This record gives sequence, structure tokens and C-alpha cells, in this order.
Amino acid sequence: MSRRDELATNLAATQQRIAAACEAAGRSREEITLVVVTKTYPASDVEILAELGVTDVGENRHPEAGDKAAEVQAPVRWHFLGGLQTNKAGAVARYADVVHSVDRVKLVNALSRGAVAAGRTLTCLVQVDFDSTDPGRAGVVPAGIDEIADAIAGAEGLELGGVMTVAPLGEDPAPHFAHLAELSAQLQRRHPSATIISAGMSGDFEAAVAAGATHLRIGRSVLGERPSTG
Repeated sequence: MSRRDELATNLAATQQRIAAACEAAGRSREEITLVVVTKTYPASDVEILAELGVTDVGENRHPEAGDKAAEVQAPVRWHFLGGLQTNKAGAVARYADVVHSVDRVKLVNALSRGAVAAGRTLTCLVQVDFDSTDPGRAGVVPAGIDEIADAIAGAEGLELGGVMTVAPLGEDPAPHFAHLAELSAQLQRRHPSATIISAGMSGDFEAAVAAGATHLRIGRSVLGERPSTG
């Protein structure tokens, strides 16, 4: 099977799962944006996916993401998903359309400077962390959302898009996704245009759809198992 056939088959199966999850949740498929996570995979896969109708692509690391964005000719939206160091924010602002992982004011300011310098407008999501047992995880606790959101909304070159989370490992993701939806509703009372809820990956996106997610970050189900990095 060619790589194109493999990706087409996987994408169709993933789209069917999303459609079924929407039907089960009583939601329209049009409410969901599929972000295909292409980290570790080549630019050629992104080109194939674009030909197959994928409009949104996610990457986790700089500079891999920047190199790929420069190589890909297809008109896709680039989503930066991983934890982001402040000193790399300016570079990421040159190619990313959406940054899902904003969790501190210092990063907001760095992204703003980068976006202004590049003459671009960047959509930013507040990354929320529900895992208090892992202090190394990216994200802000729920009580800190407003500070970050207000900073984004007031920053030149940035637009506040909404919220994002990664469900804690080994736990039922459903209550965390439901909590994120509640936090999103609270945020929208203060910032009505911040409607994005980025939640759900290959193993748990049905629960995210049920909770109201608008953006699903799916890699493995479309691209296949990633090669072991040792």
C-alpha cells in the first residue's frame, strides 16, 4: 500500500469515528476542527494530507515545526501544540497560526513581540493543567486562566482563541474535559469570541467531543504508530 493510500484509509476511518462521536453527542460535525498532528513525520505527509482535504496541521517542537512549515507548499493552518520556551516564541510566531500552549504572561509578551515583528496575527489558547501531581507539566491551573487570557486579549498581534488541555495520564479524561468546557463557558462571559476548546487525542477524543471540544489533536490514528526514538 502506498503512503497516500495508507493515509487516506486512516483519515477516512478517523473521520468516521469523529462523525460517530458527534452523532452520539447530538452535535454537528461542522462544529469540530480536526488538527492532524504530524510531529516526527515528513513534510511529504503534510502535502498528501492537504490533498486529502486536511486544512489544519499540528506540531509540537521548534525548530522541526518551522522547518516543516517552510518546506510545505500546501495552504494549511499550522498549530503549535507543545510546551514553548520564551526564547523560541518569536521564531514560532513567524509561522504558527494558532498556539495552543500559552501558560504564562512572559510567553504572551514574547509571542506578541514576535507576531508584531512578523506583521502577523496569532491566535492563542490558554493551556489548562488539571494534573497537580506533576509539577513539570505545561499549563496553568484553572484559577490562573483569567490572568493569561486578559494578557492575550490585550496584547498587540495576538487574539484570544480559547482554552486547551491534555488529559492527565492514567485517568478518565471525561471529567477533565467537562471541567474544561465549564471553564470555557466562564471565559466566554468575559471574552465572547474565545470559543475554541482544544481537547482530545487519538485515544480519548470521543470523550472530548461529548464534552464540547471544538478542536481535536489527532496524530497516531491518521499517521500510524510513531517510530520509537529509543
